[in-house]
Amino acid sequence: MTTPTTWAGHTQGGEPFRRYMDRVPLAKPFWDEECERAAISALSSGRWVKGPEARMFGEEFAKWCGAVAAVPCQSGSAALWAAMRILDIGPGDEVIVPGMTFIATATSVSLVGATPIFADIEEEYWCICPDDVEAKITEKTKAVIGVHIFGQSFSPRLREICDKHGISLVEDAAQAHGASLNGTLAGAIGDIACFSFFPSKNMAVGGEGGMITTTREDLAQKLSRLVDHGRNDALESVELGTNLRMSEVSAAIGRIQLKHIDEWTAKRRGNAIDINHSTKIRPNSEHAWHQLCVLNDNPADLISRFDSAGIDARVHYPIPCNRHQVYSEHHQHEESLEICDKVAHKLVAIPVHPSISDIDIERINSVLNP
Repeated sequence: MTTPTTWAGHTQGGEPFRRYMDRVPLAKPFWDEECERAAISALSSGRWVKGPEARMFGEEFAKWCGAVAAVPCQSGSAALWAAMRILDIGPGDEVIVPGMTFIATATSVSLVGATPIFADIEEEYWCICPDDVEAKITEKTKAVIGVHIFGQSFSPRLREICDKHGISLVEDAAQAHGASLNGTLAGAIGDIACFSFFPSKNMAVGGEGGMITTTREDLAQKLSRLVDHGRNDALESVELGTNLRMSEVSAAIGRIQLKHIDEWTAKRRGNAIDINHSTKIRPNSEHAWHQLCVLNDNPADLISRFDSAGIDARVHYPIPCNRHQVYSEHHQHEESLEICDKVAHKLVAIPVHPSISDIDIERINSVLNP
């Protein structure tokens, strides 16, 4: 149950008056009767795993984003780990990752025994900086993980750099359902892409969930095998894998959510237009607006003002990944990534999801522009 909040955002007859309104959350998962029917149908079928719903969800998702193949899995983090395994990345290898992202982008590399190399981010768009990526490529570099941070597409130069050096490009598209770059949707830009269906994401599956996509025919079969213990059609394990499968119930819900994603993305974009912010969008790209982040020199004060207005706001990634305790022994732990250190703790996420109303947008604007 939401807690009513007082808000003095309008005047009437020259005098302020107070309204009691629901709190505006940063995210609001979608659920309707069609989702409920799909979940119950999957349960009633008696086929709770390895059934038609997961297969069709993967096929429909691949068709939607333009990938060669897609396979549902347990989470976005599992998808990133799987991407490393699919590309045969392991001990002695390096993978370049952005310094500002969710920690799973980096730990997915560590979990296969490889070394994440942290690159700085762009000052304008906050995605991984192509110049720093190229400067950090060595003979050990096997891949770059580009993150479409907050739904902003990473630079097209990443693809050019990876092709030039013969290394793989992995999209961390956990926040980028519906984002596009030069007319191509996230999920079909890199060699492999990894999506998250965590409840706060642009689409969800009623719990944890993820999707792995690929644009390469030679990797398509490996996707399917890896999430099922590396087994082939003869049930022989031909490579190291584990159980990363998505349940039929989650896949059934995901298929319903996929029907709405274009509509929801359009609504997010409309909300972002109506909110008075200065966040920049990369040319020749479309932002998915998983989060609308505003750069503020006093983030604690801004968050407090949003809280007083009954609006959720927070800083998502205040600590650059290389400075987390888990990387205390990493050779870059004390290294300054200039733009990461400058902006990571100042980026305040505010609501932009499809469920916010025109009144909610007025409330948000009244805090941003008092």
